[in-house]
Amino acid sequence: MKALVYYGPRDVRVTEMPDAIIEQSTDVLVKITATNICGSDLHMYQGRTDMESGRIFGHENMGRVVEIGKAVTQIKVGDMVCLPFNIGCGHCRNCESGLTAFCLTMNPGFAGAAYGFAGMGPYGGGQAEYLRVPHGDFNCLKLPEDAVEKENDYVMLSDIFPTGYHATELACVKPGDSVVIYGAGPVGLMAAHSASIKGASKIMVVDSHPDRLKLAEELGAIAIDFSKGSAVEQVMELTKGVGADKGCECVGYQCCDKHGTEHSNITMNELVQAVKATGSIGVVGVFVPKDPKSKEELQKKGHMDFDFGQFWMKGQRIATGQANVKAYNRQLSTLISVGKAKPSLIVSHELSLDQAPDAYKHFDAREKGWTKVILKPEMVTGKKL
Repeated sequence: MKALVYYGPRDVRVTEMPDAIIEQSTDVLVKITATNICGSDLHMYQGRTDMESGRIFGHENMGRVVEIGKAVTQIKVGDMVCLPFNIGCGHCRNCESGLTAFCLTMNPGFAGAAYGFAGMGPYGGGQAEYLRVPHGDFNCLKLPEDAVEKENDYVMLSDIFPTGYHATELACVKPGDSVVIYGAGPVGLMAAHSASIKGASKIMVVDSHPDRLKLAEELGAIAIDFSKGSAVEQVMELTKGVGADKGCECVGYQCCDKHGTEHSNITMNELVQAVKATGSIGVVGVFVPKDPKSKEELQKKGHMDFDFGQFWMKGQRIATGQANVKAYNRQLSTLISVGKAKPSLIVSHELSLDQAPDAYKHFDAREKGWTKVILKPEMVTGKKL
């Protein structure tokens, strides 16, 4: 099968790889119809992780079931399914508690497993023609009859829509709240969409890329361009000096100042300033235990210079971590089906799998108009939307 394979920093190639196959009786084999490039893929693409050469990328996956193991009873050949990026066993203590991002058995020695991701187990990614799905009955979300028609919406259930929603859950967003979201990338935009669905009264999105901020406005948010002035000051002005009720961090450890220089602590410290006393902050941007290639000595060890004193004095709360996709994907699927959610609004490009290496270059460069890329292995040539 054809697959996008990592060979080293900024070196990914479409390569012929051994076909994904059924390995266990509980497996499901999926022919991939849509698979997204994620901002998290860029950490590996840039060589900022311990991703091994020869691995297949891709953790945002959707497709058609073409084969099932003998023990699979709920999923059938022909079903259209979306796969949470977390791989769960379904029966460990964490999975039974709904904490599928922290499965205790699928990646021994580490709480959590995922497709095509550094440190998250040996599982192949879905930026390929086929994908093996372990524990298929548990990990496959069977999609409604409009799955093909709304494919670009449903594929977002694999990661960024539930992750954006998770940011609002961690921040305890409630109807009427004002919310400030740092990051207008795909996850930040989905956090804005989720906050709107939850009934937030005012949604502010902080970024410096005009095309992404425009999308935030189309989703009903107030765009805050930090390249034109202090984001904290703009939030305080919009909230009459009080600060936002809730905050979401959707950038991660590679956040930058207005000059494009990385400072891993900027978004976290600004959220402490921009969120009101006793407010809550949800952090879904990726922060890693170590980053040896960082120019910051603290970040090399996965640490940061965090303003804990002000955080403590303001009586704020922070909750963090990867999204437990299965906790949200079925409900969010229903919202898509009935037309109350449309995450595909942020999609900028539909491309063939063969175009993936070039797409990574553009997406990594944050080029104008490259907001969210969907790869479609069955597609011959791609298009910009």
